[in-house]
Amino acid sequence: MDNTITNNHAEVIGIISDEPEFSHEIYGEKFYTFTLEIPRLSGISDKVRVMISDRLMPDCPPAVGKLCEISGQFRSYNSYQGGDNRLILTVFAKDIRECNESDKNPNSLYLNGFICKEPVYRTTPFGREITDLLVAVNRSYNKSDYIPVIAWGRNARFAKNIMVGDNVKIWGRIQSRVYQKHLSEDDVVERTAYEVSVSRMEFA
Repeated sequence: MDNTITNNHAEVIGIISDEPEFSHEIYGEKFYTFTLEIPRLSGISDKVRVMISDRLMPDCPPAVGKLCEISGQFRSYNSYQGGDNRLILTVFAKDIRECNESDKNPNSLYLNGFICKEPVYRTTPFGREITDLLVAVNRSYNKSDYIPVIAWGRNARFAKNIMVGDNVKIWGRIQSRVYQKHLSEDDVVERTAYEVSVSRMEFA
């Protein structure tokens, strides 16, 4: 059984905001990436990177402005750029469909994985509780995806007591946030971080 099906499942609906760009090729299969803007209830959108095989593209060619429903997994890989090691997170598309409108939840994710880093509990200046987690989700061929997860409120209080190695189930959504990284005193770059915002979690 493919563990990615049972351990990691993403369903996202959004508007394609840029043209697909070539990423890499494996055994003659080419992969491309593009950005999907997924709306939140607040009116802003999460801008999530999607990776898609050229074998899926003929049935629903990705085009700027198209509303699409994508199912797949939320995956990670390391990218070395300019001597800097970055964790890159993308939705790996297993299926893509064009849609005119939808009443489904536009952003849902299920993960079943293992805590691989000590939880970090904190509170915001306004007193909101937050716990940061890093979850390893097993994949086929002895690979794992390392997914940053953020829990709020009651979930944060529950998550701060989870131990490294614990097996947890997580339901939530993929979110993006823009931040500034100071490379030096005068050199500042704008980057986008991706993480999973928890709506529900429990021990597996």
